[in-house]
Amino acid sequence: MRILVVEDDPKIASFVVKGLRQSGFAVDHAAGGDEGLILARSAPYDAAVVDVMLPGMDGLELVRALRSGGAALPVVFLSARASVDDRVRGLEAGADDYLTKPFAFSELLARVQALIRRATRTVEPSELRFADLTLDVMKREVTRANRKIELPTREFALLELLLRHPGRPVSKTLIMEHVWDYSFDPQTNVVDVLVHRLRSKIDHDFDVKLIHTVRGVGYVLKEG
Repeated sequence: MRILVVEDDPKIASFVVKGLRQSGFAVDHAAGGDEGLILARSAPYDAAVVDVMLPGMDGLELVRALRSGGAALPVVFLSARASVDDRVRGLEAGADDYLTKPFAFSELLARVQALIRRATRTVEPSELRFADLTLDVMKREVTRANRKIELPTREFALLELLLRHPGRPVSKTLIMEHVWDYSFDPQTNVVDVLVHRLRSKIDHDFDVKLIHTVRGVGYVLKEG
């Protein structure tokens, strides 16, 4: 899944972006409201974390612009302003949630995940299963035939994406959008390399292969 972070404070931005990436999200960062609006309109995001006080267009204006354009992107506002009136203004501008600084990353993560579940109207499963392969979303653990498999963040994110679309081809474009941020070079073979690394851990020691290439499209999780 892909998150947009719009925050001008370098320390807070680094803290939030790093935490979200370590939690398995692809993350794009903008340091100002104008840049944030351009990114929000140019790519499919699952949620946005937006600071209220931004250089140029502020967070309130940014979200109002998105809502006036019909965007339903879930938004969490971050702000040092903690009064009831400030929170009300943020929600009235179109935000879905409002978190005051300083904050614990665990709380921000929980709020982002809750907004994504609400937006997709789904109950987030604690485990994803296919054949003898299991991925525990909360514990971030993967097993196949009860054998534990260690995966770094991007391989875990790719496997989670495939497990959410079992039997359906997942395009390279979709993989790029959900595993990398906008700064990657689309001309490289990064997706092929990542899939190769994942296959070496998921399929190499097993007779039944689960990750298959769909020529000209991408990859699919299926038996056989």
